[in-house]
Amino acid sequence: MIRCIHLFTGSDGRSHVEQIDLPPGHLQAARAVHVEETAAGSALDWHVAPCRQYVITLSGTLEFTTRDGETFILKPGDVLLAADTTGSGHRWRLIDDQPWRRMYVELADEAPARR
Repeated sequence: MIRCIHLFTGSDGRSHVEQIDLPPGHLQAARAVHVEETAAGSALDWHVAPCRQYVITLSGTLEFTTRDGETFILKPGDVLLAADTTGSGHRWRLIDDQPWRRMYVELADEAPARR
């Protein structure tokens, strides 16, 4: 299994975090893939994910926080499933001296998982 941090909107309308496992061979439809880079020392204040997407960190170490104070760290190789597209949102900040290089895999709307 591959460890994945799932950032989602709960029934209370607030962003929450849980760890889930992605089984090898798990396929999902994607609508776009792109890479981004943000300079070391950067941060992004409160926001929600623009769409359901996997975010694979290639370099940089980040701390994410929800408005309820839930925190988690992402390091190179970590997978985030950002699915808090509504609600109270989250923020992040880079906590090392590296740029945040990441790959986004935007998931197709309500695409059924298949194997």
